[in-house]
Amino acid sequence: MNYTLLKDAIQLIEDFESNTKADTKYTQDITGFKQWIVSTNEVTLPSPEPTWEGKNKGRSPESVINTLLVHMNRYAKTYSKAAIYNSDFSTQEEFIYLINLKAFGAMSKMDLIKKNIQDKPVGMQIINRLVQQKWVKQEDSATDKRSKIIQITKKGLHALEQQMDKIRQATNIVTGDLSYSEKMELITLLSKLDHFHQPIFSKNINSHELLERVTQEYLVANN
Repeated sequence: MNYTLLKDAIQLIEDFESNTKADTKYTQDITGFKQWIVSTNEVTLPSPEPTWEGKNKGRSPESVINTLLVHMNRYAKTYSKAAIYNSDFSTQEEFIYLINLKAFGAMSKMDLIKKNIQDKPVGMQIINRLVQQKWVKQEDSATDKRSKIIQITKKGLHALEQQMDKIRQATNIVTGDLSYSEKMELITLLSKLDHFHQPIFSKNINSHELLERVTQEYLVANN
């Protein structure tokens, strides 16, 4: 028997008991002991592999992830529609465009469209509606006369501010009952996916060759 290891384990248990007597955060059992070890040593305990519908029939993790992302998009759109109900906003994209202009300042039409991950025709329609509402104004670029710079107006700021309480309420509902640490973990994972897909999207690869090119140039190269 490795008595040194046993002594170290006993000492660790003694440290746990002495350091958590007045701390109700940790239960005085094996569960509380493991939580204390993780928090004090920044160790991540392996999580059990999740189960999902159809797993025992061979349904892949990729299939489940895609389905869940589609579901989340639909849930988010439902709450967004509720957030702009009985307002001058027609779609969630309109207030998202205004939020980006408020947060990042004036930018070209194409930069605004790209920031929202949309095709040019769809993005231009949204911008045109914002211009018609006088929520944004456009002017010639000082560096490129072919380009228009878009900036949020006082009227746009006012329209956005009137809906912000409901918009914040909707965004809080979308994240459901996730804890703070779970939200941070989700941000990390979604950001990783976003960083993977954004440069692919920006290349505007034709649909007939998109799947093959991404598979060969990004997936095969990274595996």
